[in-house]
Amino acid sequence: MEYTNIDESINSYNNSPQDKLSGLSPFQTYEIIHNPLGEKSPVKFRNDIDDKVLDKIPFFRIAEEFLKILERDKFIKLTPLGALPKKIMVELYDYKFIPDEHIESGITKLWKESDCISIRSARIVCEQAKFVKKINGKLSLTKNGQKNLKPENRLILFKYIYLTFTEKFNWAYNDGYTPEPAGQYGSLFSIYLLLKYGAYENTTMFYSEKYVSVFYNFLPLFENDYSTAEHDFNRCFALRTFERFTDWFGFTIFLKQNTYIDVETDSIQATALIKEIFYLESCD
Repeated sequence: MEYTNIDESINSYNNSPQDKLSGLSPFQTYEIIHNPLGEKSPVKFRNDIDDKVLDKIPFFRIAEEFLKILERDKFIKLTPLGALPKKIMVELYDYKFIPDEHIESGITKLWKESDCISIRSARIVCEQAKFVKKINGKLSLTKNGQKNLKPENRLILFKYIYLTFTEKFNWAYNDGYTPEPAGQYGSLFSIYLLLKYGAYENTTMFYSEKYVSVFYNFLPLFENDYSTAEHDFNRCFALRTFERFTDWFGFTIFLKQNTYIDVETDSIQATALIKEIFYLESCD
């Protein structure tokens, strides 16, 4: 009888909403981390995502146009350093899916792949998704890439790109913060937070505090003698999660963005697009 009561108590706790989990139960939090967008995840892809919605997703459009160039040209010959040639970079950038602040202002020019990290990231994601192969310094489409580039498979292509970006692509590759997956690990929890709180303007610190209350093991990685761990974690979190994830996918916009020193008051809001892609099962 005692064991039965203990089991019932544990089961009750695992399925009860917790304030420190922003209203999720421990079971839901586990699913959001380990089985993201799965059958028991509280956050899921919508079933009615159409082409008009997909057209609004900047990072996906970069990846898609990159694959279309490969389909058109049969292959892309890489530079001696293994990068995309300037001609391809310019063609992709001219779509202005994700304008680069430094390129737009004229501080830098688009000479090489590393000058535009969104395009470089899209190329890497397409390779990691097995849509692209590299042989003898040339990139070409795989059979899987050819298949999923067909118009009738466009939604499948998007889901592959999204899941590869969030689960395989190393977000730390694009910044100088810790190589540990701070911000990326459990990224669907951040989507959950935006679905729940994103209709109104909130600071990035509002979200980073909620994230670190769950993934608290990341905070000690940011301890130093020059700033607080919370400040530096928030800067890393805002960069990885908002500037180079949800902004790239069109899910958020910055309403106010300050200097590195004053990041606590940076504020964002979710766009309508996020609810055209995801839904909260408990709220629909």
